[in-house]
Amino acid sequence: MKKIILSVIAIATFGFSQAQEVKYGAKAGLNLATLSGDIEDLNSKIGFHIGAFAEIKFTEKFSFQPELLISTQGAKYEYSESEIFGGTEFGFSEESNLKLTYLNIPLMAKYYATSKFSLEVGPQIGFLVSAKEDYEYVETIDGDVDYSESEDGIDVKDNFKSIDFGMNFGLGYNFTDNVSAGIRYNLGLSNILEDSGDFEAQNSVFQLSLGYRF
Repeated sequence: MKKIILSVIAIATFGFSQAQEVKYGAKAGLNLATLSGDIEDLNSKIGFHIGAFAEIKFTEKFSFQPELLISTQGAKYEYSESEIFGGTEFGFSEESNLKLTYLNIPLMAKYYATSKFSLEVGPQIGFLVSAKEDYEYVETIDGDVDYSESEDGIDVKDNFKSIDFGMNFGLGYNFTDNVSAGIRYNLGLSNILEDSGDFEAQNSVFQLSLGYRF
């Protein structure tokens, strides 16, 4: 982890040393997150991200934008099944809400197609801050609840790797010199599951952001 942090610092330091202009800002927005890979029947969930960035301009067309973001991600799982025996319907359902919180460091290269519209791409390093799960299980007989159990806030951090790697692709638009908006997709590149053998899962997150440059 120390090598990764030092590499990020080195990249940012080089960018600052070569910059023609540097602007600092804050950004926040919504996430639409899920997991891809070998896990089936997952649904997306809404989260958020918030943090700070520095836009380091090299030319009118090209800039480098390192960011530091708190991002809530994860996925939802829902499954139900029922069968009829002797005229009686027996069923069960289970729901899981996986809540992953990361400290993400995107390192974005930006190309300004126009003075206001930009394309961006770059890698991202994520550090897992917390992993919680809300779980509910219900058994029914003819539609009536026969048994149920639920637990919120289960700590499942040990089931996930502490570092995540991804690649970001996005679009940005500057309404003014200060106010901007962006849409971005984070494609997870690494398996986030700990000790899972050949079973893998990656983060998959769409982000919609508003930013303000100071």
